[in-house]
Amino acid sequence: MPEEKPLKKTIDKLLRAYGYQDQLDELEIIKIYEGLVGKMFANHTQKIGFKNKILYVKLDSASLKQELSYVKEGLVEKINRTMGRGVVDKIVVK
Repeated sequence: MPEEKPLKKTIDKLLRAYGYQDQLDELEIIKIYEGLVGKMFANHTQKIGFKNKILYVKLDSASLKQELSYVKEGLVEKINRTMGRGVVDKIVVK
């Protein structure tokens, strides 16, 4: 008898095989971003991008860029914990 796998795992494998996982992860990160960084950072975020486990965040405030650069390792941990897996390895603040 073949091994039974949860449907979610099968769908995740299929999405990864067709190269859609990064796009879905990016959408999910955008959805949870404000809740993780707060309203002030979210209001000053101009663009969020995600590719190859790197999250790119563009802010319009130099002081907020500096502040986010101090806490980006903690933010990586929060994102991965919220997503339930190691989605982000690094954050690049622009």
